[in-house]
Amino acid sequence: MPTAKRVLKLGLPKGSLQESTVELFRKAGIRINSSDRSYFPYCDDEDIEVMLIRSQEMGKYVQDGLFDAGITGQDWILETGANVKQICELVYGKSGFKPVRWVLAAPESSKIRSIKDLQGKTVATELVSYVKQYLARKKVKARVEYSWGATEAKAGILVDAIVELTETGRSLKANQLRIIEEILSSTTRFIANKQAWNNAWKREKMENIAILLKGALAAEGMVGLKMNLKESDLPKIMKILPSLKRPTVSHLTLSGWMALEVVVEENVVKKMIPELKRAGAEGIIEYPLNKLIA
Repeated sequence: MPTAKRVLKLGLPKGSLQESTVELFRKAGIRINSSDRSYFPYCDDEDIEVMLIRSQEMGKYVQDGLFDAGITGQDWILETGANVKQICELVYGKSGFKPVRWVLAAPESSKIRSIKDLQGKTVATELVSYVKQYLARKKVKARVEYSWGATEAKAGILVDAIVELTETGRSLKANQLRIIEEILSSTTRFIANKQAWNNAWKREKMENIAILLKGALAAEGMVGLKMNLKESDLPKIMKILPSLKRPTVSHLTLSGWMALEVVVEENVVKKMIPELKRAGAEGIIEYPLNKLIA
């Protein structure tokens, strides 16, 4: 009797994080192809079945075992109180590689200047449960209502203040809103169902994915440099390279020459390459990195 195929059921976020998540998996070596209408994208790893679902729901579905693992924000884990295993933190978002912030904001013309000024007021947010808990910890009594969208437009008209997700704060400022206090800083998390985590095969599969994803993130903004140089020019070359980098150096078959390879930040390369050339480096090659495994 043939054995059942082993599969890891993986939930990925549909919506604002979808594109950046698919790109991260691509750099990790796992290709996921989906159309706008499909919730079941193709994955080139035959051991993984992928479904796209909103980040807000991910924690509960992973907790209940409908997914073995998933990608979601720490904010939604806290909001839903999902009982899951957090495998690793993945610091990326839809527009950058830094945490997102949930902030309390009010109109610039409002008299609300601190969280204490919310006493007896109304706040709109999508993060209702967490905001209620936060206000309770601050000993502030305010009405918190769920916002179905267009939250920024409601401030000062339909509600007194809002708690909204922001990465840069530009949209809030454009809507004449002032940030009063940061409620929560959140990063993306790779999570697992606790029972699935205790399964040896699934755990190893999830750990492998985590290693690849973290390696892909570590490679962001980094490039590799290769070059040939005379042994006598090595001291000059080393002064140009970042002091914390330890290049790989090997001797060439041509007497007196060596090859050097190093990983550096991409934003310094345009200044570094001309200096390396003037210091005697030849055959300089810059190449992108998909993964950087420490």
